[in-house]
Amino acid sequence: MERLNAWNTYDLAMQNDCMDFAKDYMDFLNAGKTERECVDFFVAEAEKNGYIELSRAIADKKQLKAGDCVYSVWMNKSMVLFRIGEKPFEEGINILGAHIDSPRLDVKQNPVYEDGGFCYLDTHYYGGIKKYQYVTLPLAIHGVVVKKSGETVIINVGEEDDDPVFFISDLLPHLAQDQMKKNASTFIDGESLDLVIGNKPVVIDHDTKAGSKDKKPSEKDAVTTALMQTIGELYGIEEEDFISAELEIVPAGKARDAGFDRSMVLAYGQDDRVCAYPSFRAQMEVTDIARTSCTLLVDKEEIGSVGATGMRSRFFENALAEVMELCGQYSELAMRRTLANSAMLSSDVSSAFDPAYASAFEKKNCAYLGGGMVFNKFTGSRGKSGSNDANAEYIASLRRIMDEDDVLVQTAELGKVDVGGGGTIAYILALYGMNVIDSGVPVLSMHAPWEATSKADLYEAFRGYKAFLRRMDFRNA
Repeated sequence: MERLNAWNTYDLAMQNDCMDFAKDYMDFLNAGKTERECVDFFVAEAEKNGYIELSRAIADKKQLKAGDCVYSVWMNKSMVLFRIGEKPFEEGINILGAHIDSPRLDVKQNPVYEDGGFCYLDTHYYGGIKKYQYVTLPLAIHGVVVKKSGETVIINVGEEDDDPVFFISDLLPHLAQDQMKKNASTFIDGESLDLVIGNKPVVIDHDTKAGSKDKKPSEKDAVTTALMQTIGELYGIEEEDFISAELEIVPAGKARDAGFDRSMVLAYGQDDRVCAYPSFRAQMEVTDIARTSCTLLVDKEEIGSVGATGMRSRFFENALAEVMELCGQYSELAMRRTLANSAMLSSDVSSAFDPAYASAFEKKNCAYLGGGMVFNKFTGSRGKSGSNDANAEYIASLRRIMDEDDVLVQTAELGKVDVGGGGTIAYILALYGMNVIDSGVPVLSMHAPWEATSKADLYEAFRGYKAFLRRMDFRNA
């Protein structure tokens, strides 16, 4: 089949719109390097657009009607947004679902230790990473420390020009003969991914004596003692407070234009924020809807969608029940019919064809940067294991909508048969019996500390999500 490049379909005005959208997206990436930061960003923007918190609507016994907009946040790491449509819920709703967690390193609960004159934070990697990619990078720390009193201290250090950064050391090539004989999955051990956070065994203050002749060896753990004093002064926390902390180690630095033509974005965390952001923007901008629109932005996809903030939890189902009740349409049977008759785009990324590693791809059935929004009929691995496999009737309906709105789409699978594999939240929503398909944006160097995407694919996904929310009216037969 003929393949088009999105840039060739744009006039000057659309190119400018695409570039403007990408700039806003990059601002979002810079503001949201963790799930909590993404939720904070989305809540602020939603309230600017007239959305009210669901719990507030419940407390006020607000009767929701067509055109009303509500959102609900769960544990500060997942959220769902609804815009009420004209049609009854039982006829189904249109759902966009993306995840806002990304591969990274997490700080352990008892992380601080000293060795060889360095103070470290012990870490545990989160999601599928190539461990060797995280050594010698400038790294930042984002997250929260919650004290026993309940006070929450926000940590965000390493992003500003005058901030310190942190790093994980690597062995110099001159001494790495044995290391280099190991394979890529083992030559950096997971327990070796510990963050260097300091090296100075004293705190410099007005009482410190300069050039003292009374020199003596540093006391044991002197670097740790000095650092914890500094951290205490900066943030008002002590070492035991790490027990109730969620601190994420991410690449330091802002999203950047990539290429002389500035056609791409190079940034951390684009899997899956490159789908979450256009999904959210579509939810904000599409107001002329018949069916209720819903956007899910969830946590824990990278580790199997588990836990209270993952898609396998009942958070979405509970929020939907509350919204239906405020609309005067709730019953257990009505909710089951709503879910079964709904349509969903599981908005997650696809692997982009990389000519440098062409042997991993089947060229006819992979996504290309600049080729537009991607539909994956199935994901899974090998014999489609663990996959949602979308129905042909549903795909045909999507083809019609995208064609009528001139949205450029491409189809793909995740690598060659018996080579590739992966999953999304699609199969979880499909458990309700609704029609679901994976759709999103192709990503180059997926799960690397810095990933690359095409601004045109991002923009086509945004246009496609808007078309879906506005026009999809497909139900199970």
